[in-house]
Amino acid sequence: MTPRDHTVLYDSDCGFCKWSLDKILAWDREDRLRPVAIQSPEGQELLAGVPPEKRLDSWHLVEPGGRVSSAGDGAPPLARVLPGGRPLAFVFARFPRATERAYRFVAGHRDWFARRIGIDDACELKRG
Repeated sequence: MTPRDHTVLYDSDCGFCKWSLDKILAWDREDRLRPVAIQSPEGQELLAGVPPEKRLDSWHLVEPGGRVSSAGDGAPPLARVLPGGRPLAFVFARFPRATERAYRFVAGHRDWFARRIGIDDACELKRG
């Protein structure tokens, strides 16, 4: 396994997103994940296949080979690369609609969650 062989794209303007990424990176003791801001030139290049208006709708995972997963769909492959995450990956993959709904719930209420953990600069998803 190559260190930093998966790229996690996150919203660098969202305090809750950065807080969440920090927790995931702390879990990544094998150094498999490379964080990249969605808004950065590299982030935009990695997300070239995602419509520009959808890029900030969620986080994204780019796997070796270039496959991009977003939101709840990215939870199983992310969990698989984290130490001890395989059982969680199994659950996420077995229940994809529930995983997506859970992601959307947290993302849609990230300002509420952020206030509860003391983050002042959380953002809200744009409603289409």
